[in-house]
Formats: sequence, structure tokens, C-alpha cells
Amino acid sequence: MKLLKEFKEFAVKGNMMDMAIGIIIGASFNKVIDVLVKFVLMPPLSLLTDDVNFDNKKLILREALTDASGAIITSEVAIGYGALITVLIDFLVIGFTVFLVVKGMNRLRTRAHDSKDKTVTTPKDIQLLSDLKELMEEQNKMLKSNLEN
Repeated sequence: MKLLKEFKEFAVKGNMMDMAIGIIIGASFNKVIDVLVKFVLMPPLSLLTDDVNFDNKKLILREALTDASGAIITSEVAIGYGALITVLIDFLVIGFTVFLVVKGMNRLRTRAHDSKDKTVTTPKDIQLLSDLKELMEEQNKMLKSNLEN
């Protein structure tokens, strides 16, 4: 029963919904990156490398053997390094894209927390803390000047 109670708390707090949304967006993001790599980045790269299709690149360890009728007796054994190259390019594109998104979010967060920037509306709690800080600094200056006199 304790496990069921913990699961209920987990689901109600919103963690499960946040995870579900993240997984769905991640899957969609993966599809976008896959298309970007396969149909936007790889064709020019293949053109630069004299029409080499990286997906078909492999190191054949053993050729496939066929009989006289064309039936495969033993299948080919090969290391598909071209697929690895494609996946590494996927990884680099995803990593760079995530970096740009995080960098943009950090920039927006920094601007939102800057109390001096008047172009961005500061959240009320941050504004109140900023005002409180200014009042405390002003009060400390007054107390310090009174003590010196």
C-alpha cells in the first residue's frame, strides 16, 4: 500500500506529466533531427565525398555465399561503420541544438531576473525581493551615518 501511496503522490505532483511531455517532445525532436541529418546534411556531405552514401559503407568480414540457384547458403558478415558515422552526425547535431536551446533559455532567464532591465517585466516576487534589498541597503547607510555622527 505504501508503494501505491508513493506512486499517487508522484503522479499528483506533476512529475509523471512532466516526464510524459518531455518524452513526447523528445521523440518528436528525434524525428526532426533524423530528417535533418538524412535529408539535409548527408546529401551535401555525400556530394563532397563523391556521392558516397555513408549508410551503405561497411567493412565486409565474410562475403555471402550462394548456391547455383541464387539461394543464400551463408549470410554476409560485415561491420557497418557508415551507420556509425550517420549516428555520430545525429549526435553532434542534437548536442549542438540542445546547447543552443539551453543557451537561449539561460539568456532569457538572466534577463528576466535582472531587476534593472525595464524592457522585461520582472516577476512580482523578484521585484519585491529587489525592492526589499534596496530598502535594506538604504537603511544600513542611514544607520552607518548615524553611528559615525
